[in-house]
Amino acid sequence: MKLHVAPLHYLTMKLPAGGQNESMTAQRTALVIGGTGPTGPLVVNGLIERGFGVTIVHTGRHETDLIGPEVRHIHTDPFDGSATAEALGNESFDLAVVMYGRLRMLAPLLAGRCGHFVSIGGVGVYRGFGSPDDLFPVGMTVPLAHDASLVGDGEEFRKLRMIRVTEEAVFEHHPQAIHLRYPQLYGPRQPLPREWPLVRRALDRRPHVIVADGGLTVKSQGWIGNAAHATLLACEAPVAALGGIYNVADSSALSIAQIAEVVADELGHSWELVSLPYDLAAPARPLVGSWSTTHRVLDIGPTMRDLGYRDVLAPVDAWRSATRWLAENPPERGGPLEQRLGDPFDYEAEDRLVAAWIDARDDLANALADIDWFSEPNYGSAYVGNRPNPGVA
Repeated sequence: MKLHVAPLHYLTMKLPAGGQNESMTAQRTALVIGGTGPTGPLVVNGLIERGFGVTIVHTGRHETDLIGPEVRHIHTDPFDGSATAEALGNESFDLAVVMYGRLRMLAPLLAGRCGHFVSIGGVGVYRGFGSPDDLFPVGMTVPLAHDASLVGDGEEFRKLRMIRVTEEAVFEHHPQAIHLRYPQLYGPRQPLPREWPLVRRALDRRPHVIVADGGLTVKSQGWIGNAAHATLLACEAPVAALGGIYNVADSSALSIAQIAEVVADELGHSWELVSLPYDLAAPARPLVGSWSTTHRVLDIGPTMRDLGYRDVLAPVDAWRSATRWLAENPPERGGPLEQRLGDPFDYEAEDRLVAAWIDARDDLANALADIDWFSEPNYGSAYVGNRPNPGVA
């Protein structure tokens, strides 16, 4: 199997060593809470390259050789306030980056003990993220404005309400903090790689893959290297960004159908995308990740303006890199991860569904052939394209 070579390899990549804005101060010591997840080593190593002495606080359950011996480790439970307070003692730092743990508890704990505070949260804080039918018209606008309405106290999903409450806690204790809203990430070492359903099917040489509503759903996602780069830019404390909240995502987003094309091509495969209405496209549910195929596209204009963010790796190359890594590091088939993804990989049932859909589509086409149009609908007089305009000479 011949794979494309991406411009940057995850294990050897170096993120840019500086942003487009001046740092507020020369910071020397950094505390990273977390640091061993998908983006963590990239942030930790990026801080080291910028001259920081780095201490990471984590449980110790996910040690990684991507972090060198020069990094100091403190093992405790970042979800336990008392344990974390005891582990840190009375230490203070020039920079604190909270990537893991109970942020609304850690923010007051670190108040007055760091020169600059950077925190990571989620994008589910926006109203309609969990329930697009709460909005009128239904679904989020594209892109969703950075200052769009947030979930209220009546939000059905407590988890989403608590994202908003946590953001408020950050700025209550750190008015000059920079808070980043991470989207769904993709790339190496993801605990729940939502691209695996496509990668496994391409490895298994499936002739087709079922997509919902043309596979046209678009949602902002972030390659781990791009998200880490945005985090490092925030660590530089650009004056324009202090006290701000910023969405993090790749600068452009691919649809599910486009990601499926990239995955297959990277693995030397090709397949037919079989589009079904979402109500019938059960195998597509893990890819959509919601009961609705409406879009979730975030506005990252302020992130680019105030932090100087630009993609380290363009999305097509990033998806190739993520595909290759999963192909080389596949999860256990039928194991816990696949079960969490909600994909049974029931190819026999998928084949029966595709066959039934083709039969139904052919029957419908035959029935429609008996309809006589007074004037066949077409694309309009302004149409420009490489296919004929129906009914127009």
